[in-house]
Amino acid sequence: MTNVLQELETRREQAKMGGGQKRIDSQHAKGKLTARERIEILLDEGSFEEYDMFVAHRCTEFGMEKTKLSGDGVVTGWGTVNGRLIYVYSQDFTVFGGSLSETNAKKIIKIMEMAMKNGAPIIGLNDSGGARIQEGVSSLGGYADIFQMNTLASGVVPQISMIMGPCAGGAVYSPAITDFIFMVRDSSYMFVTGPDVVKTVTNEIVTAEELGGAKTHTSKSSVADDAFDNDVEALSALRRFIDFLPLNNREKPPVQPFFDAVEREDTSLDTLIPDNPNKPYDIKELIYKIADEGDFFEIQPDYAKNVITGFMRIEGSTVGVVANQPLVLAGVLDINASRKAARFVRFCDCFNIPILTLVDVPGFLPGTAQEYGGVIKHGAKLLFAYGEATVPKVTLITRKAYGGAYDVMASKHLRGDVNYAWPTAEIAVMGAKGATGILYRSELGDKDKIAKRTKDYEDRFANPFVAAEMGFIDDVITPRKTRKRLARAFASLRNKDLKNPWKKHDNIPL
Repeated sequence: MTNVLQELETRREQAKMGGGQKRIDSQHAKGKLTARERIEILLDEGSFEEYDMFVAHRCTEFGMEKTKLSGDGVVTGWGTVNGRLIYVYSQDFTVFGGSLSETNAKKIIKIMEMAMKNGAPIIGLNDSGGARIQEGVSSLGGYADIFQMNTLASGVVPQISMIMGPCAGGAVYSPAITDFIFMVRDSSYMFVTGPDVVKTVTNEIVTAEELGGAKTHTSKSSVADDAFDNDVEALSALRRFIDFLPLNNREKPPVQPFFDAVEREDTSLDTLIPDNPNKPYDIKELIYKIADEGDFFEIQPDYAKNVITGFMRIEGSTVGVVANQPLVLAGVLDINASRKAARFVRFCDCFNIPILTLVDVPGFLPGTAQEYGGVIKHGAKLLFAYGEATVPKVTLITRKAYGGAYDVMASKHLRGDVNYAWPTAEIAVMGAKGATGILYRSELGDKDKIAKRTKDYEDRFANPFVAAEMGFIDDVITPRKTRKRLARAFASLRNKDLKNPWKKHDNIPL
């Protein structure tokens, strides 16, 4: 018996060494942690339960039968993050470059199936050279099987991808299906075809970092939701992020202890809106001042900055936030902002997370570039997302809510549950100057008369009271009392029950 136990321990130690000390040192030299070190940081200490530690590939082509390493390039299992169940797979670059084989894929799929059965998030730590070429179509089939599981798990359990090294070719599509993608600056990249192929086909000369690095995907392509400076920072942020999410689509968001008075008033909010209606202000100031302890986790902070998305807590419960940002393009909606916000709203609706919408929007961005780019259809995505959402929806209009953008931003007409406005709100088809130019076109030559008409229009419509008279605004609230009013609104909606008509699935304008 002693010999058997000794052999078990020997095999375990060999498996934990992955591709050996030399390759582990090489990984560290690149500023990267190993697959197991990453899991240790992500999960609560001592909570990791590993599966399939001794699995090895079955390939006999190209001399592969001579090299078999336990684990076959991916570490899989489950553990806890702050006591909550999480399933994880971590690709091991020290073993065959973390490349995907048939058995490697089966390990990942097993974990995904368990996550769905047990209702817990799936975290993928990606660091792989791609498909294992020696296995040919078997490795490609493994990718397709993973894609299928990603698709089935979508909207059932949260799926998060952390890109911590190379992720190229077919490997990119699994993260692309997941709910959130995070990257590590200077050590991770994603692209369908690499720099060499790009040069051969299009004659473009581009580096891997320029083509698919963290900066590219967080600021230009919108593929990634955020990036971090190193592995430790990324995994620590991931632990914080997971705390905002429910474990599955049948749970309500987690409730954390909070130490911030619900009745807290902030007098600075009374002067947040400038006297000049064309002067910008930072909507994040409002978000931080109404959130529990000012804690806000922003999603895609470097992309489409004219709209803010992210998670905060009110009375300890997670709330998704969508907010126009007047500091960027006056908070106007455009193609990128609409896509960004629509995807975020749909995620919140999938996982029962209430949505707070902060509105200061002068309309949709005009111009040929937007029209040619399909702003109509992209804007409709956000409209559709809000319209189909059945979670509690609370809306606050702080200043401008003009035209179709007023409708799109979680208005009462899109089944907004509680719609508030500050006294500074302006709800109208368009701004006073544009409106008078259309209504009194014949008087445009008379500046004094037009100025009076503009003033009359402002007095009549540049306020929230016309909408309030019609019941489209539930109340006009004092800015300093915003936190209390929003908290009470969400509290009143905790037992909301709303169902859409039966359908196989909807057909959002993609």
